[in-house]
Amino acid sequence: MLKDYGLDVQRLFLEMMLQDAESYVRVQNIYNPENFDRSLRPAAEFIAEHSDQHKTLPTVDQISASTGVKLQTVPDLNEGHFEWFMAEFEQFTRRQELERAILKSADLLEKGEYDPVEKLIKDAVQISLTKDMGTDYWADPRARIDKYFNSGGQVSTGWPQMDKILYGGFSRGELNIFAGGSGSGKSLVMMNIALSWLQAGLSGVYISLELSEELCALRTDAMLAGMSTKDIRKDIDQTELKVKLVSKKAGQYRIKALPAQSNINDIRSYIKEVQVQTGIKVDFIMCDYLDLLMPVSAKVSPNDLFVKDKYVSEELRNLAKELNVLFVTASQLNRSAVEEIEFDHSHISGGISKINTADNVFGIFTSRAMRERGKYQIQCMKSRSSTGVGMKIDLDYNIETMRITDPGEEEQSNFKRPGGNLLDSIKAKSTMISSESPAPEETNKITADVQSAKLKQLLGQIKTS
Repeated sequence: MLKDYGLDVQRLFLEMMLQDAESYVRVQNIYNPENFDRSLRPAAEFIAEHSDQHKTLPTVDQISASTGVKLQTVPDLNEGHFEWFMAEFEQFTRRQELERAILKSADLLEKGEYDPVEKLIKDAVQISLTKDMGTDYWADPRARIDKYFNSGGQVSTGWPQMDKILYGGFSRGELNIFAGGSGSGKSLVMMNIALSWLQAGLSGVYISLELSEELCALRTDAMLAGMSTKDIRKDIDQTELKVKLVSKKAGQYRIKALPAQSNINDIRSYIKEVQVQTGIKVDFIMCDYLDLLMPVSAKVSPNDLFVKDKYVSEELRNLAKELNVLFVTASQLNRSAVEEIEFDHSHISGGISKINTADNVFGIFTSRAMRERGKYQIQCMKSRSSTGVGMKIDLDYNIETMRITDPGEEEQSNFKRPGGNLLDSIKAKSTMISSESPAPEETNKITADVQSAKLKQLLGQIKTS
């Protein structure tokens, strides 16, 4: 690799590109005229504009006449020369982009704008040619299918009905949103799913931008211990015992409160710190909730909800992919959803931008009367990986413990195999008869004998008369 990409090397890059259209096409995704020296930049810009408008590369004479930059034809180039060009041009581009990002970051730091700096540097460092050729569809169907269902990780939500419409549950790297009105139980839904994952052995974090860490933990105590928060206060010892017993088999769990208007970098930094200090492998992140976050990649007014939520949801999804975790967050429904019993995209606060980005979106439908009756309903508003859009899931809710369960769970646990059902039905219908009392069959026989004797006596009387 070259250490210096001076004027002569940059001129050679342009000359080699002009002689091989294929090489130009291969580097087009990282080609930026601003990376070239000022004296060569007009030629680099002309090449980009001409190829875009006319779908062919200009000649050296065209460039000379249009820009005044003198380029030459390089003789006797072979495949090895162009391999060198590809490797060196990638390195040259990365270096130039990184240098420009550092200079721009210095200006941002002086203005006190720290958040965009990380993205600028990260984007520059990650510049590279497209070497990944994607998935060969025909090569290995079994491995391809296994990779989707296993490495992606279909993880059960703890609610069989929801797992069914999602073909197994949530997948890592996806953005899942639960939308509901104020007080509809968005946090409770997320806490219930988190508890199910913990009991399944997964480790994760619950990030709250609204509730305190202590309140989030207390609600989880109630769900886990099967006690109301009022009873927990009366019997802390019993709660402590139950929590410690479950913790022996459950995954690791951290609850962190962040201030509203935090951003993705705050979440990323916290996750990294958790992994470094505790050694926890984070499997899932609960973020409560999306509407209270601010974007990093763009400076947006908090009043422009559509644009703000677009950037935030894209950054959350990128974070889920980057960390390869299960990611669940929540969002508010707008005023038009107050009197509705069925939700659609128009009821999401901030507009459709976050819906477009999310992989799965669910509406939470409930009311005070429903909660008192112990009922919750989840409506599937969007799903990329299944055909469950429009389906509704009815769940049971314990108002004391705040635990949300699938009523189908009990039905499934009571379900026996056909052989077992037959045996159980026989056992259920059979009755134990005391040795002191006659069996039902014997009683029937006695009754039949009595009726027969009376009939014979009656016939005899008729004959004698």
